[in-house]
Amino acid sequence: MHFQSKLTVPLITTGQMITLLAIPRLWKTIIMIVAMLIVFYFFLIRPQRQEAKKEAEFHDNLKSGDRIMTAGGIHGTIVSTDATHAVVEIAQGARIKVSKSSIQRIPDRNVKK
Repeated sequence: MHFQSKLTVPLITTGQMITLLAIPRLWKTIIMIVAMLIVFYFFLIRPQRQEAKKEAEFHDNLKSGDRIMTAGGIHGTIVSTDATHAVVEIAQGARIKVSKSSIQRIPDRNVKK
């Protein structure tokens, strides 16, 4: 009796085999890069944008009468504001003009009662 095998061996060259083996690796690499970009976006870029948006909103909402503290630690009260600057009274009759971007916070708003 003679047995014939029903299995056939496809004729694939070495170059084709290497190409077939490299395709899944390429997809894994692409997926990892995309995953890293997503992680960077949600942990670095997005929070930074949100913080910048809050800061811009804070500077836009400054008004006359707000007590503030500048980046240099000077405390005072805003007398007047324009688009980019604020005039701050630091003592009775002593006024300075500061850039709105140098105003860090309003001390009264951060105090818990």
